[in-house]
Amino acid sequence: MELYEVMRTTSAVRHFTNDPLPDEILYTILDNARFAPSGGNRQGTRIVIIRDPDTRQALVELTIPATKKYVAQRQAGENPWNTIYPSRVSDDEIAAAEVPESFTAPLLQAGVVLVVCVDLRVVAALDKELDRVGIVGGASVYPLVWNILLAARNEGFGGTITTMAVAEEPRICQLLGIPETYAVACVVPLGKPVHQPRKLSRLDVAGLTRIEHWHGGPLTPGRT
Repeated sequence: MELYEVMRTTSAVRHFTNDPLPDEILYTILDNARFAPSGGNRQGTRIVIIRDPDTRQALVELTIPATKKYVAQRQAGENPWNTIYPSRVSDDEIAAAEVPESFTAPLLQAGVVLVVCVDLRVVAALDKELDRVGIVGGASVYPLVWNILLAARNEGFGGTITTMAVAEEPRICQLLGIPETYAVACVVPLGKPVHQPRKLSRLDVAGLTRIEHWHGGPLTPGRT
């Protein structure tokens, strides 16, 4: 596929057919995705490839606690798991929340599940001393994850970045034997999409950009 077409049509795929994702194609996806950049080219990302049904089910169980909180917060009109405004949702409301199948089924139905980890010893977290949640360290892992999704799209497959299970990171590490110096960045189900959207809804460039200053005007076609 042409590069820009891949970029414009790589959607968050959560519904998969029963078609397998063979190791040969998965290898091709990862072999091309691995050229993503990382801080200092230290390449601290590692990927655990999961096909075993029991391990998938365990990951589903680890997804549920954070998802229940997410659902309860959305029902209360909050932006779930945000780090700015404290949640007003009670523990009872969280416990009563029902987990939609869309949060768990992809981990069971996808051809394969990838657990993406990054070695914190080689990540330059330049914002670690700021009075907010850290973001910068993700620059050393998420470009690779997005390359995986782009490569999967090019091969006729798809997937999505899921993070609900990461709230239970210690249990994931215990389940998969991940060393304590590693963080779990995301869990990515990959498989053959039931439907591949051809038109995605995204902010346009004008909504995305500011020229020179936060209150500057947007970038527009032909602007000099």
